[in-house]
Amino acid sequence: MKHHTPAPHIGRGIALILATTVCFASLDALSKLTNRYLPVNEIIWGRYLFHGLALTLLMAPTMKLDLVRTAHAGMQTLRGLLLLLSSTLFMSALVYLPLAEAAAISFVAPLVLTALSVPLLGDKVRRSQWIAVVVGFGGVLVLVRPGGKLFDIATLLPIGCAISYALFQIITRKYAGRDSAYTTHFWTALVCTIVSSMTLPFFWKTPDAWGWLAMIAMGLVGGGGHYLLIRAYENAPPSTLAPFSYAQLVWATLLSWLVFDHIPDGGSLFGMAIIVGAGLFAVWMQRRKMRADEESIATD
Repeated sequence: MKHHTPAPHIGRGIALILATTVCFASLDALSKLTNRYLPVNEIIWGRYLFHGLALTLLMAPTMKLDLVRTAHAGMQTLRGLLLLLSSTLFMSALVYLPLAEAAAISFVAPLVLTALSVPLLGDKVRRSQWIAVVVGFGGVLVLVRPGGKLFDIATLLPIGCAISYALFQIITRKYAGRDSAYTTHFWTALVCTIVSSMTLPFFWKTPDAWGWLAMIAMGLVGGGGHYLLIRAYENAPPSTLAPFSYAQLVWATLLSWLVFDHIPDGGSLFGMAIIVGAGLFAVWMQRRKMRADEESIATD
């Protein structure tokens, strides 16, 4: 017998995932604003330090040592390192690229995940899904237009971000459910804070009051976004929520206009539309495959 998440919970999950997209787009905008004044490694350190402190204050009173306790420290460390790499590449990209375009390129992550799931997870990927991967990367080429003003070595940074984030998601999928989502969340912040702290003696600029406030805000917004993401997945399945994550590109484009007075041109918007369309198609095909597998199990 098949069990479905009740409809009210599905609606709550969608509302929560949409709230996360606002948080993450705001985090990116804050990062781009702050990197004018502080080194990238310092911004990342502050973002994860205050993220971890906020999570500890929020969850430690109820979870106590269960917040830290894990039987999979190696996996948690690797997962944290992959997210740190992804964050570093994306924040570095924001030094050189407009917010909306950098965000759009990084959204090839679901397509990279589709491709990497074959060798790393043993998934079977249909021809139509491979076509979506190719079309999505074609969208990146349309967006950056080799030879155009946006084409630069810096465009490799959000692509690297997408690859490392896809690997992060694969680790998350492979070890899902072995630890509490909040424990995993805490370990991620802990690993990112410790490793980024090691870089501070080499690249440090003492923040002024605005710099500290910006890093605190990034920690709270980023940590809040991850908390809402966990709650969203508690209310609705990832396959249902995945399409709504693309709303982040809408907020990124809006913030790019309002905060940085930059509006992507027609070619960039067309490339962004191709990336989003290919990503949504890949998500839809994965959802169909999961439903087919569930129906097959139900009839066995």
